[in-house]
Amino acid sequence: MLTRDNFRGPWAGLPVAWTDDDTFDEVTYRSDVARCCESGVPGVYTGGTTGEFYAMEFDEFQAIARATVEECHARNTPAMIGCSSTYTLGAQRRAAFAAEIGADAIQVTIPFWMEVDSCGVELFFQQVSQAAGGLPLSVYETTRCKVTLSLEQHRAIHDRLPNYLMVKSNAGTFGANPDGCRALSEIVNVFTGEGLWKTLGPHGVVGGCSSMVYWNPQVCLSLWQAVEAADWNAVSQKSEPVSKLFAFLHEEFGSRGYTDTAFDRLGGLASGFLNTSMRSRGPYVSVSTKDVEKLRSWYAAEFPEMLV
Repeated sequence: MLTRDNFRGPWAGLPVAWTDDDTFDEVTYRSDVARCCESGVPGVYTGGTTGEFYAMEFDEFQAIARATVEECHARNTPAMIGCSSTYTLGAQRRAAFAAEIGADAIQVTIPFWMEVDSCGVELFFQQVSQAAGGLPLSVYETTRCKVTLSLEQHRAIHDRLPNYLMVKSNAGTFGANPDGCRALSEIVNVFTGEGLWKTLGPHGVVGGCSSMVYWNPQVCLSLWQAVEAADWNAVSQKSEPVSKLFAFLHEEFGSRGYTDTAFDRLGGLASGFLNTSMRSRGPYVSVSTKDVEKLRSWYAAEFPEMLV
């Protein structure tokens, strides 16, 4: 059972492998999940933006969720399933299926196509949580949802749902700054991207839905160990090449129209850790072999520890 004490660290937020004819490549995906588990990551997560929840049918979601849970549980690793949708019933169906197959947690974002009125937010999370039978709940906060939650709303959701254990705080949301992170961490566990661990580590960050952990688990887990030890000098030193990597990705590929999943595939394929496809589901742009080779060359010259 996940609790606030053990729901922490860099969970691997994996992309989904697609075949050349744009169907689920289950064999490759299962191998990526298994490799993450065997590397010692604290958990595996799919169904977020990198997992392209917005670009799959319900039957595909079921196959991907089942593969994730089965591979994780075969290796004693918890699995969290993203159950986001553009409407309540869609999220409920996904949450109910996640519970049925034994997922350890669900993650849900506020429906994002039509703006949700503030009075409907708490009820939405309650209804989805009930569909999942009260599984540990993570809220995925992002400005892509058009609305963000206040501290009071986070408290109200937690008062209704004690199983609300973790929030994934992205740029522009309450928890993605020192004061907000400190206040929010009194209620739930705050996860952020690896690039914010240096800044927010002293203010209560306890993990992340990570891409870097499957670019190179050893590098990411070493950084996380320094955060957990509150060794801020070590965190600063280990964060320097990471910052340079993110800067290179932005400068070299930022104008290509790549989405989260494209960047995360690129990082893991270039390091040699992932076996996933380069394909992102259309209409979103996919990375190329040339992109992978360019990043691999940069790794070799600037950050060789990232190569597997």
